[in-house]
Amino acid sequence: MIKKINASFFLFLALFFAANFSQAKETESSGDLKTEIKQYISHHLEDAYDFSLFSYTDQAGEHVYIGIPLPVILWDNGLQIFSSSKLHHGESVAHVGSNYYKLEHGKIYKTDAEGTINYDESNHATNVAPLDFSITKGVVSMLLIAVLMFFLFTNLAKSYTKTGGLPAGVGRLFEPIVLYIRDDIARPNIGEKKYGKYMNFLLTIFFFIWFLNLLGLTPLGVNVTGNIAVTFGLALLTFVITNFTGTKDYWLHIFDPLGGSMKWYAKIPLYIILIPIEVLGIFIKPFSLLIRLYANMQAGHIVLMSLIGLMFIFKSWLGSPLSFGLAFAISIIELLVALLQAYIFTMLSALYFGFAAEEHEHH
Repeated sequence: MIKKINASFFLFLALFFAANFSQAKETESSGDLKTEIKQYISHHLEDAYDFSLFSYTDQAGEHVYIGIPLPVILWDNGLQIFSSSKLHHGESVAHVGSNYYKLEHGKIYKTDAEGTINYDESNHATNVAPLDFSITKGVVSMLLIAVLMFFLFTNLAKSYTKTGGLPAGVGRLFEPIVLYIRDDIARPNIGEKKYGKYMNFLLTIFFFIWFLNLLGLTPLGVNVTGNIAVTFGLALLTFVITNFTGTKDYWLHIFDPLGGSMKWYAKIPLYIILIPIEVLGIFIKPFSLLIRLYANMQAGHIVLMSLIGLMFIFKSWLGSPLSFGLAFAISIIELLVALLQAYIFTMLSALYFGFAAEEHEHH
C-alpha cells in the first residue's frame, strides 16, 4: 500500500511539473523553448512573493497565474503593506498610496506609474530598492515547519506521560530517530558528560532540515534549503554555539596548538603558520556546512527540473518517456538525499560541538 502511495505521489509530482513546462512551450514568443525552460528552472529555484501552483495563457494571450498571494511588507518612508497580487509576477506596477513598485528579477524596486526600471552598464537596476520585510514563500514554509514541529513533538511528549514512557501513534516512527541522534551522533562525538546540553539543537536542526527538504519535493515548488541565505543562517547557529560554548582547552588548542612540548622560542616560527590556519578553520567549518547543504539541494532541483524539461525538447516517443522515467527515479532518490543532508549537517555540528566541549586533564 505504501509503495502504491509513493508511486502515485511522484507520478503526480512529475506530471505537475510537466504541466507547468507545457506552459513554457506555449509562450515561445519571448524566446526559444530551451530559454523558456531555463527561465522556469531559475524561477523555481528562487524565493517568491506568492505560492504559484500553475499558470496558463488565455485566449487574449495574457498569462493567468493560479496561486496564493502573500503579504508584501516594505519600509519606504513608512510601512507599506499590500498583497503580492498587485505585482502580478512583475507584469504590473503596484500603486500603494503615492508610491509605485515593480518586481524585477525577483526584487521589488521603486518606480513610476509607467514602471520604468533604469539599468547601469552591468545591466543592474539602479532604481531605489526599499527595505523588504515581506513574507515570502520561503518564510511561510519555515514558519509552517516550525509550527508543525512544535505541535508534533509537544503531542509526542504528552503521549509519553499517558502511556508510561512508551511511544504511541506517530511517536513510534520518530522515537528511533531521536534515539539514534542521541546514541550514535551526540554521545560519540560530544562525550557522555556534555552531550545533553546540545541535544535540543541537534534534534531541532535535524528535523527542521529534513522536513524542509521533504517540503521541497512537493508540487508547491519550495526550495528553502536551496537558498544560501537559509543555509547561512543554519550554519551561523552552529558557529555561534560552537565558539560560545568552547572550553579553555578548545581555545588553547587554537592559539597554542603545540602545547608545552617545545620551548617557546622554538614555537614561534611554527606558530606563524599554525595559528592562522587554526583561526581560519573556525570559519571554514561552518562555511562547509552551508555550502554542502545549499549545493546538494540546489543541484537536486536543477537535475530534476532539467530532466522534465528534456521531455519537451526531445518531443519523441523514445526521448520523452525516457526523460520522464529518469525524473521519476531522481525524485525517489531525492527522498534519500533529503534525509542524508539533514543527517550530515547534524553529524558535523555534533562533531564541531565535540571539539569545543573537549577537556584535557592537566598534570
